[in-house]
Amino acid sequence: MIAAAAENNALGKDKDLVWHLPDDFKRFKKITTGHHIIMGRKTFESFPKPLPNRTHVVITRQKNYEKEGCIVVHNIEEALAISQKDEETFIIGGGEIYRLALPYADKIELTRVHHSFEADAFFPEVDWDKWKLMDEEFHDKDENHRYAFTYQTWIRKKEY
Repeated sequence: MIAAAAENNALGKDKDLVWHLPDDFKRFKKITTGHHIIMGRKTFESFPKPLPNRTHVVITRQKNYEKEGCIVVHNIEEALAISQKDEETFIIGGGEIYRLALPYADKIELTRVHHSFEADAFFPEVDWDKWKLMDEEFHDKDENHRYAFTYQTWIRKKEY
């Protein structure tokens, strides 16, 4: 999974992000390029066009939904099955898709935006005791970034 979430787990409002972090967009591109990205229909439709050099897998309840540049499926299991040959498949949102995918995730690339926002889409509550923080990198606000943020890489702990 890869996400940018505020301190209150806000992801976005009115089908858009509520912040603009250019460095996070660059990181997202670097991490996801060449891989399958799984998302909900609303997330896909929030893009002006499909993101280059990625295989788009779109989950929707709409049975006749078709869009050029993406593979359409109707549940998370189908999305994961289509993507299984990819070494790293990324769940990229929105809130409902993150919630559905969380039980299957073994890694979370999280950008924690150090602010709380009014939102209508949220990252799910995670039991962080079941995860190990592998890497963390803080970025202060600056002329290009209105909010401070921290990149975090979490790996699910093995259950024995």
